[in-house]
Amino acid sequence: MLKLAVMVSGGGTNLQALIDAIEAGNITNAEIVSVISNKKDAYALERAKNHGIKSECISPKAYENREAFGRALVEALEHDQVDLVVLAGYLVILPEVLIQAYKNRMINIHPSLIPSFCGVGYYGLKVHEHVLARGVRVTGATVHFVDEGTDTGPIILQKAVEVKQDDTPEILQRRVMEEAEWNILPQAVDLFANGRISVIDGKVRILDGAGAD
Repeated sequence: MLKLAVMVSGGGTNLQALIDAIEAGNITNAEIVSVISNKKDAYALERAKNHGIKSECISPKAYENREAFGRALVEALEHDQVDLVVLAGYLVILPEVLIQAYKNRMINIHPSLIPSFCGVGYYGLKVHEHVLARGVRVTGATVHFVDEGTDTGPIILQKAVEVKQDDTPEILQRRVMEEAEWNILPQAVDLFANGRISVIDGKVRILDGAGAD
C-alpha cells in the first residue's frame, strides 16, 4: 500500500479530489497518511480531520532558516514512511533537501499546459489571469514530477480545457479544476501507486500494466 502525503496551502480542493478518488476506488493501492500545510488556518487541514487523516502545520516561519525548515519536512515525511509526496496547491518554495530526498517521488499539479504559463510568478489565479490576457483558446492542467526548477520536472499527465469568450479568471480557474485537475491528479497517483510510471532520460514513461509493458 502506497503511503501518500499531501502538502497544501489553502482550501484543499485537489486534496478532496484525492480523498474522493480513494474512497470511490478510482485510486487503488494507496492511502493518504498525512496532510501538511504551511498555514495553520488552511481549510485543507479540516478536510483531512473530517476523514480521519493526520494533519499538521509545518511553517517556514517557525524555523531559523530554510535548511532547518526543509529538515523538519523531511523528518515528518520519513516518520510517516511516506512513499509519494503530492503538492496540491502548496505555495512555498521547496527546500533543496526535500527535493533531493523525494526525487521522482514528489509530484505537483499546475493549472496550465506546461510549458505555457508556468515558472516563477505563475501560480493560482495569476495563471488564469495571464491566460485570458494573452487570448489563448485552450488551457488546461499538468501533473509533473518536481525537480530543482520551477514547473520544469518530467511531465506525467496533461488535460486540455477550452477557454470561453466570457470567462473571468475565477470562472476559468473553476473549469480547469473541475475538468482537468480533479481528474488527472488522481490518475497520476493511481499510476504511481500501481507501479506504472517510470522516468527514463528525464521523460515519463507510462506502462500498460503494473510493472510491465
